[in-house]
Amino acid sequence: MAILRFDIDELVIPAAPGAAGWPDFAAANQVRTEVESEAYGTSDLALTAEETLPGWLNQGWERRRLFVARDAGRIVGCGDYETLPEDSADHAWLAVQVLPAYRRRGIGSALVDRFEAIARAECRRVQIVYTPSPDAPGERLPSPTGFGSVPLGNPEVRFLRGRGYHLEQVVRASRLALPVDPVERRRLREAAAAHAGPDYSVLQWVDRTPPEWLPDLALLYTRMSTDAPSAGLAEPEQLWTPERILQEERKAAAGPRTSLTSAVLHGPSGHLVGFTELEVPAESRRAVSQDDTLVLREHRGRRLGMLLKMANLELLAAERPGHPSVTTFNAEENRHMLTVNEAIGFAPMGYEGAWRRDAH
Repeated sequence: MAILRFDIDELVIPAAPGAAGWPDFAAANQVRTEVESEAYGTSDLALTAEETLPGWLNQGWERRRLFVARDAGRIVGCGDYETLPEDSADHAWLAVQVLPAYRRRGIGSALVDRFEAIARAECRRVQIVYTPSPDAPGERLPSPTGFGSVPLGNPEVRFLRGRGYHLEQVVRASRLALPVDPVERRRLREAAAAHAGPDYSVLQWVDRTPPEWLPDLALLYTRMSTDAPSAGLAEPEQLWTPERILQEERKAAAGPRTSLTSAVLHGPSGHLVGFTELEVPAESRRAVSQDDTLVLREHRGRRLGMLLKMANLELLAAERPGHPSVTTFNAEENRHMLTVNEAIGFAPMGYEGAWRRDAH
């Protein structure tokens, strides 16, 4: 194999599609899309550069840096480094993608070297990596949660173990084929509502959160960072405020996706106690992304998760029909939510490992 001479540099995030730096940003996004589509065997998870840009523009709450590897000017690998803005923050999240034809030639190692050096300089002792692990024959590495495993011989598994990362969790990617039969959809929603009882009702909105619900939604987002199963990753709390939600929604409004939200109102307290979100691309031929779903711990056991998901699928059918599927990710040990998803019709489409390294 010929020696590959590549360069690594950090990209300046463009202010808008077509602005300075846009061709490189779009090329890096295309690398991520190709690598992810290969890993999962589907393009259902693909996002356009226009769709990902809003997430890069609000740096006040999550600091993100984008790096690329070039071969003779062509971007053939990319990676991002993310951390929280507080000086006391202890965690950094790393992600690396390299095109298949350029693997095993030092690009992934060089990108991770750069990220680990940044983490060391910033005193981010804990480094976390989420990466797909396609199925393969042979011995498997079990998750310490007792749920799920990854193929021990996979290149990404060998690479991360060789660098001192430890598998902490396995995450399932699932796909729901659309449309869901309307009779079955209504049956599941009505059964969940009957089980929940009269104290709970569903509220819904498209894109912008009604102002009166911003404080409750901020609490739900914050609890999402602590209540979702994170195994030995021990991921830190991420504080959400009404102001942060407004900032995120303003940025998202510049992008092409539509957000559909269903929330559960607890009548006696007057507060929201659960929510779920769908992110819908403009093109009806493309898959919908199931984003956060959470029911506060103190209100679980009432089938509110099922109620929320069925209500939001009804909203999707009414507002944006015609999409082929919905995709979602869940920790393998989150058996309650997986049971809900399986009852709706979600089927596994792949798995990823969540890895942690504690630097000394």
